[in-house]
Amino acid sequence: MTSSMSDGATDHRGEKLPELSKSATKMRMDKLLSTPMPEFEGNTPGSPLWSNIAFWIARRILAAQYRTSDVTGVENLPLDRGNMCCAWHTNGLMDPLQMVLNHPNNFVMGGRHDLVTRPLLGWWTRKLAVQPVVRKAELLRGGCSEEEASQINGRSLMMLATGISAGFGCVLFPEGTSHDGSSMLRFRTGPFRTVFAAAALAKANNQPIPAIVPIGLHFRARERFRTDVWVEYDRPLSIEEKDIPASLVEAVGDGNWVEPPAENVFSLRDSLRIRLMPLTPNTKTWEEYDALHVMGHVESRRIQQPLVSWKEEVLAARAFRTLLQPKISNQDTVENVPLPEIIHPSIVPAKAVASILKETGLDGRDLNSQGLDLRRLSLLNTVKKAVRIPVFLAFLPLFLYSFTPQAAMGRILGDSTDEGLDARSSYHFLAAMFGSLMFWPFMALGIVFIEYFNHDTVIELLGFDWLVLFGNSSTHIVLARVVMFLLIFPLFWLSGRTSSLLWDDWCDVKRALRRFRMNSTKRQNLRGALNILHEEMDKL
Repeated sequence: MTSSMSDGATDHRGEKLPELSKSATKMRMDKLLSTPMPEFEGNTPGSPLWSNIAFWIARRILAAQYRTSDVTGVENLPLDRGNMCCAWHTNGLMDPLQMVLNHPNNFVMGGRHDLVTRPLLGWWTRKLAVQPVVRKAELLRGGCSEEEASQINGRSLMMLATGISAGFGCVLFPEGTSHDGSSMLRFRTGPFRTVFAAAALAKANNQPIPAIVPIGLHFRARERFRTDVWVEYDRPLSIEEKDIPASLVEAVGDGNWVEPPAENVFSLRDSLRIRLMPLTPNTKTWEEYDALHVMGHVESRRIQQPLVSWKEEVLAARAFRTLLQPKISNQDTVENVPLPEIIHPSIVPAKAVASILKETGLDGRDLNSQGLDLRRLSLLNTVKKAVRIPVFLAFLPLFLYSFTPQAAMGRILGDSTDEGLDARSSYHFLAAMFGSLMFWPFMALGIVFIEYFNHDTVIELLGFDWLVLFGNSSTHIVLARVVMFLLIFPLFWLSGRTSSLLWDDWCDVKRALRRFRMNSTKRQNLRGALNILHEEMDKL
């Protein structure tokens, strides 16, 4: 595995800059400066054709990549104006995809500079009119001059602001980089400067002032295939017209990028951080957050209302965090003061339970109805899974034929990336998207040729000659083969969907085996920790 760039570089606060991947260190100024500009007259800022194709494919892939997807709060979105959507950033490309594809409006998009210069991905992002942004991490390491960074960022931020003011959505991450922490990093000012410029443009053009939408992105295990996700759109923040200086309105109205007042930018940044903090795990460590989830599961058993969705699990953990975590002032939140550790006596046995379960590949869902031990195998669920096996196995050969290259490519790229665990599922997605576009046409042609050379055998199997369904002429026969070629693609997709369900069943069987095979010492420790946890929770 290659290593990312770790040189100890720090920003003006003395905080360590994000580590750069090999790709992020390559600044191709010619391509960055030639990035296509978005257009805001139509429904999409980029190419309408390629935008719709890309989003359609992306939705199909995400449906297979995630076992459950829950979206709430869409009713909170002010769809009559531009939306600046902001969230914490821990899952690479999956974060903006979840925000964009679940939002009713189309988006103008910006992102890390190498998104528009990479092979294959760069072609698509340019069709989508994604605007490149040079981060402080690249600038301070000498990836480009300050003048070049100002030129690129000024143009990109102006384009994003124009799109937002025109009523499009936009995703920008205040942390500035994807990470693997259990709490938010310090916020950068780029998104807030952009939305102030958008507000000034909207005011200059007598359009509704854009809103800032805090979003909670919750992934059960972000790096895993067929994990669970919940997208939580919260109530929007608004910018008051009195906070938009006339000088800014005049400047952006003339098409010039100028910096909005720093105090206004900082105030908006701090307000969003305070609103966004509860929508994240916001704990000292991931172990602490896992313990809160265990407490949520145990409490649900105690009140005989089992948690049935990932969203309910997150909310239950959030409730215990609110109850047990030492109070954090808004000032400490704004200044990014290290979070206090939960010291309540109940957290110790909860951590012990969470640790034992995690070591075995289990979690709170595997507890029994009393929350005192592991649950047993469900006979009804086992029968349901067994009944589905013949259907899944019927599609398995087609799945192996059509998805093996993509699966291999995603596994190799995801496991060898130097961008950290948070980029793993991004590579799985990209391999599925680009791999299917590259391989499926040739694979479909392969099946057509196989049928051509074995046509007599196919006739014997079917009992009729399917080639003459449209007629006996050579034109009709060619048409039949073209139809066959086109029908193979939905069959490929269907084989992928059924195989993903087979994977779910296999994972459930493995969990049941882990519960059954847990060694007696570890199981006894689990029971003891659960008993202590119940005793401590009785005191809450």
